[in-house]
Amino acid sequence: MEKQFFEDEIFNAINYTEQKFILGEYENCKFMNCDFASVDLSNNRFSACDFISCNFSLCKITQTAFRDIQFKDCKLLGLHFENCNEFLFKADFENCILNLSSFYKRSLKKSCFKNTSLIEVDFTESDLTAAVFENCDLSGAIFENTILEKADLRNAFNYTINPELNRISKAKFSTSFIAGLLTKYDIEID
Repeated sequence: MEKQFFEDEIFNAINYTEQKFILGEYENCKFMNCDFASVDLSNNRFSACDFISCNFSLCKITQTAFRDIQFKDCKLLGLHFENCNEFLFKADFENCILNLSSFYKRSLKKSCFKNTSLIEVDFTESDLTAAVFENCDLSGAIFENTILEKADLRNAFNYTINPELNRISKAKFSTSFIAGLLTKYDIEID
């Protein structure tokens, strides 16, 4: 099936669980209040697109290209971003729920996570260089062999990061939440 090309289009309140999503290349498009839950979005390409108030829970995104994407007020439960096309991958998230998702080995340099729930998200071997986590809940998030150099976690909370297993040079942390860096030592901090 040949891909179709869509540019500068607005897709509003479409339920793709009932209506087939058209395989294609979407450039500078806006998706608002769309439901993609459990939809197979594999092999689509999204460039400079905005997704606002959309539900992507349990979508299949194998080789899907997300290039310079803004997700705002979206539900993205259980997504496997490690299966996406990694070429020029860039996504920012604001007021989103990304719980139980995985960014295994994904480059997220300079990505912004703002007011986002990242409960039990897997960042194993991810590159989060200069990423910003503003007012984000990182309960149970996995950081292992993760690059967090110059990352800003001053307003993030509920994280557990082992400095011996991750690269955290020049990362920024708040003294209010510094205990998340010392969990491995099983000490009490007042």
